[in-house]
Amino acid sequence: MLKRLGQNAAVQSLLGLLAVLYLRFVRATTRFVEDPSGFGAGIGDKLPIIIAMWHGQHLMIHCACPPGMGVSALISKSGDGEINARILERLGVSPIRGSGGEGFKSRKRGGMAALREMLRRLEQGSSIAMTADVPKVSRVAGLGIVTLAQLSGRPIYPIAVVSARRIDMNSWDRASVALPFSRGAMVLGEPVTVARDATPETLEAARNAVEAGLNEVHARAYGLLGHRDPGAALERPA
Repeated sequence: MLKRLGQNAAVQSLLGLLAVLYLRFVRATTRFVEDPSGFGAGIGDKLPIIIAMWHGQHLMIHCACPPGMGVSALISKSGDGEINARILERLGVSPIRGSGGEGFKSRKRGGMAALREMLRRLEQGSSIAMTADVPKVSRVAGLGIVTLAQLSGRPIYPIAVVSARRIDMNSWDRASVALPFSRGAMVLGEPVTVARDATPETLEAARNAVEAGLNEVHARAYGLLGHRDPGAALERPA
């Protein structure tokens, strides 16, 4: 019965509204430090960009987007994805439904259609936010995000937004849920670019660079708060 309720449009809309109200409350009561300082303004002349995130560490990424920055986000076609899409819409982020897994090759998950739509949005000036790791394979970047960078010519920026007060879930991705009245940190990593004529070896190097960049920004962000990244145990040995 709970599963059927979760698929009900009215229930999904209500859950989305409650989640948005909560996230806005957390944002309003959190004192963030940025590294580098004012990076939102610093990337203004590089837009549109591809924002790389880790699963489970993505819930507050919208806080790092400067006002007026158009952002679209890749969201899966799952039931949970429908709720996430409703949340994003209320936060001013335009959802794109599909999956980036397996290099966008999955027809069932709408991968190729999602890739085409993301390329179209980038051409129109909207930045794209997407998780670099694929579901159930945490902290291992897939080829989807570097394929998007190759075809679009746009840079990938690893970003971390974390909170000192949070609940760390015992899930496959060690998801973190920020709590209000806290200190937070936003960290922007070095860009990763992919040439249009990239070879398979070059794509693999870029994928590794995105993976290392995301691990580094999360370590820096949690370090600024005097904490250890709760997902560090999921990282592959260097």
